[in-house]
Formats: sequence, C-alpha cells, structure tokens
Amino acid sequence: MELSYHSPTSVDQAVELLASRDDARPMSGGTDLLVQMRSGRLKPGAIVDIKGIDRAVGSRAQDGGFVIGAATPCTELLDDAALCAAWPGVVEAANLIGSVQVRNRATIGGNLCNASPAADSVPALIAAGARAVVAGPQGERIVAVEDLLAGPGWTTLGKGEFVLEFILPVREPGSADAYLRSIPRTEMDIAVVGAGINLSCDASGTITAARVALGAVAPTALLVPDAGAALIGSKLDEAALTAMGEAAKAACRPIDDKRGTIDYRIAMSAVYARRAAVIAYNRSRETL
Repeated sequence: MELSYHSPTSVDQAVELLASRDDARPMSGGTDLLVQMRSGRLKPGAIVDIKGIDRAVGSRAQDGGFVIGAATPCTELLDDAALCAAWPGVVEAANLIGSVQVRNRATIGGNLCNASPAADSVPALIAAGARAVVAGPQGERIVAVEDLLAGPGWTTLGKGEFVLEFILPVREPGSADAYLRSIPRTEMDIAVVGAGINLSCDASGTITAARVALGAVAPTALLVPDAGAALIGSKLDEAALTAMGEAAKAACRPIDDKRGTIDYRIAMSAVYARRAAVIAYNRSRETL
C-alpha cells in the first residue's frame, strides 16, 4: 500500500481529506504517529498534516482566556509569557513530554489524541477545564477534554474529525494550577502517576473552586470531582488534603505493569495530588 502525505492549509481541506478515506490519519507533531507506523502498529494510507493550518499553530489571548493551536510544539508554549503566568501547570506538563528534542515537535493535540492513560499534558488540561475545538464534516464543536477520551488509544472523535485548538478559560486573580508526575528516571520516561490541580481562592486564602485530575491510574486520564470538592471551603489544611487524597485513591482503577503496581499507583495518586495542590495553592496566593 502506497502512503500519501497531505499538508492542507485550511480546515475544510483537512476535513475533506480525512473524511474521504477510512485509512487517513491526522498528524500534528507526529512523535507518536511516526513511531507507531515504524513499529507496524499503525498502517495509514494517508497522513494529513495539520500544521499548515494557521489556527492549528501558536498560542494567543482571546476573550480573557487563551487559545492554543493543537499543532503547536510544546517548547513554543514557553515563549508565551502571559500563558506561562496564567497557566503554569499546563505549560509545565506539556514540557515534561519526552526530551527537549521530542518537545520541539510534539504537541498537546497529539498527546491528547494518542490517548495514552499516562499522557502528561492531559491531566493538566482536564484540571484547567480546557475545551477542545473539534473540526469535522458537520462543522466545529467544542468538547471538554475529558469527554474526548474513550480508552487506551481511543478517542470519541468521529470520521473526518480532528482537534484544531484548545481553549483555556479566563483566569481570575487568586487562581493557579500545577502538575506533577512520578517517573522512574528524572526525565524521558512515562508517568507512573500524574496529578493536575487547578484552584481558586479568595483574599482570605479560602479555596472557592478546585479541579483535580489524575493520569496513569485508569484507562483514561480522570477528572475527580470529589477530590476537588474536598478542597473547597478550606485553606488547604491537613483535613482537606487528607480528604482530597482519599477521594483521589477511591477514583483509581490502575493496572500492574513493569512501571508500577496497583497498590503503588493508588497510594501515590494521593501523594502527588497533595504535592501539586500545595504548589497550586501557593501560586494562587501570589496572584491576589
């Protein structure tokens, strides 16, 4: 089978190419897709590279929040000072993927659509309340990031659809996020557990809103509403942190593998959520 490569410059062109054949695959960075092709795991007949679409590349402020093109290299996010200040956890998570060389090409769009339970950027995006702009034959639709995940290697995207952009909400004073992960090595490894925290607090330091997301502890990255609710109304005291940790552990559905056991992953979900919450809380106080 001959492989064809396409580099559309418009959303409509990309959708038409993807919808016209069952064996077409979108590509944003290619750091997962190309590896899977070389291993024989995937054998697409056509690659549709979305980097030629203006909206798919770059980050910008919009309506008080931010928009990130799905094909924006992770390292490029570091150049957006306003984005880094507003959403440090999202930027940090994106820049834990692989090595610097990998991140010069890897994207959060690809990281999400590869649908690995251990993807680093995904828990941070879920905690942030990020939404994905999905383009397809029926036009564009906006979907919460967590609702795009169906299982390991599977998304809810339909035929001809691809992720075009991510929308990060308006950032209010007293709000911040953080992401932490556990890995066997210092870098270039796959998360054994990942935890993303996004919270807001008032002038007194009382938490008024919180979202907690976990990675590598279930078939998909998880939003854990009970863990976020445990923090609301507190000043991140020990009781709140303990309750959050217990909620995090209760949500876990991990597997045993060579990187970590079920028991370890469950226990560490509470540890890393706790550590990330402290970082996010301290950052939130600095923005008041």
